[in-house]
Amino acid sequence: MANKKEQEIKKTEKTIENIEESLTRSEEFIIKNQNSLIIGVLVILVIVLGYFGYQKYIIEPKTQDAQEQIFAAQQFFESDSLDKALFGDGNHLGFVDIADEYSSTKPGKLANYYAGICFLKKGDFDKAIDYLSKFKADDQLVAPMAQGALGDAYLEKGNQEKAVSQYLKAATMKNNSFTASMFYFKAAETLELMGKNSEALANYKVIRDKYPKTKYGNNIERYIARVEAKLDK
Repeated sequence: MANKKEQEIKKTEKTIENIEESLTRSEEFIIKNQNSLIIGVLVILVIVLGYFGYQKYIIEPKTQDAQEQIFAAQQFFESDSLDKALFGDGNHLGFVDIADEYSSTKPGKLANYYAGICFLKKGDFDKAIDYLSKFKADDQLVAPMAQGALGDAYLEKGNQEKAVSQYLKAATMKNNSFTASMFYFKAAETLELMGKNSEALANYKVIRDKYPKTKYGNNIERYIARVEAKLDK
């Protein structure tokens, strides 16, 4: 018993010695590198404070300005005054300048979407593609609408393959029955125009199976029947 206790005591003493040795090495490292450590902490502190300062004193005021500017442009857009919506009316900026001058803000990024839609309506499909491609978002509605609008622009340019690709991207990017059914339908219609009836049928059936209660799902059986008739010939 005595030997066992002595072994346990020695083992405990050894563990304590190891801990003390580790602490000593850590202390030596800190003392040796204290200047570098202090500089590192200060650099991190400056980065954090700089970020929050930038958000508070640069981004927030700029976002407020951009919000005021985009409101007027949206009003022109709603009234179908596309040129004023794009380029302003002399008192307020249009989407083109808002997207450029306020690119770091949410309204500035949204202006790319609106500018793209305006150019699409005006028939300037290259500019529509340019602005819609710049727009990045992750919301449930506008993000898939922007991707689908890109599909419309490519279709107008005669690039049916790219249009289908964009429609399917728009249809699958969010769990949103409104946009999903719309863009599955546009993809299917375009595939049917291309003579790819099997692929068109598959997309029509997605609407039937997943989105039967939507606008496109209500009448989808007649589109399915039409394509099946083509395939039976």
